[in-house]
Amino acid sequence: MSDKLPGKRDQELVETYVDAVWMERGLAENTLAAYRSDLRRFAAWLAQRQRSLVTATRADVLEYLASLAASPPRSVARRLSSLRRFYQYLMRHGRIVEDPCARVEAPRIGRSLPITLSEGEVEALLEAPDAGVREGLRDRTMLEVIYATGLRVSELVSLKLGQINYQQGVVRIMGKGGKERLVPLGESALDWLQRYLREARPQLLAAGHGDALFPSPRGGALSRQAFWYAIKRYAAIAGISKSISPHSLRHAFATHLLNHGADLRVVQLLLGHSDISTTQIYTHVAKERLKQLHAVHHPRG
Repeated sequence: MSDKLPGKRDQELVETYVDAVWMERGLAENTLAAYRSDLRRFAAWLAQRQRSLVTATRADVLEYLASLAASPPRSVARRLSSLRRFYQYLMRHGRIVEDPCARVEAPRIGRSLPITLSEGEVEALLEAPDAGVREGLRDRTMLEVIYATGLRVSELVSLKLGQINYQQGVVRIMGKGGKERLVPLGESALDWLQRYLREARPQLLAAGHGDALFPSPRGGALSRQAFWYAIKRYAAIAGISKSISPHSLRHAFATHLLNHGADLRVVQLLLGHSDISTTQIYTHVAKERLKQLHAVHHPRG
């Protein structure tokens, strides 16, 4: 794709739409950023052809999707979903008379099982940071918290001091769609949090103050990207060859709970899933683990 930018009107239209979606649905900033990016990419593609978002046709949408053939089906489906929502908005507000996304089918997506870590691999990962230095103590604490709670990485890095209730041992999370949930931390994560607050956080604060639980050296909260790079580094130290991400610990949290007999509805609540079908993917992971154990340990396996 060339570097041609969308026209000024298209850029303004995208921003108007994103603002409207935020007002109507209260979506998280990450979701809004994804909508904005998807629409700008399509608008830039249209600009190369001297077309705009309001003049796009069904043929344009189909040709655009065809140009994404090398992208993963899930990525293409997400972009089409963003376009559909946008054009439905334009239809409702009388900006267009025909929806160019009508009768456009999304690519089929096979539901793959998430990569998860064994309990031994998680232990090795947790022990990889050097807790004798302040950054290592911070990273160990973050790993302990995300594995103990199953938080999304965006929820973890945006934690504020006031969200932790040390007396009750819970963290208060405002999840997707503005839904609040309380998640237990467990003794180990609480112990690491309290040690981190005593020994590392005061030195990590750039300006000497602020309410970010895990502050960045430049001020504000540590970024998702910084935590992602840290996990990659610690996975290498721990000898883990799987391609993992911060989300892998969320997967491990759910899978290990189910392996130890937790109820699916409880796991759904802890993860903050609005639909239990999203949580059910972890039952398949747990079943795969049971099959492996059976094959190894049963005389007829």
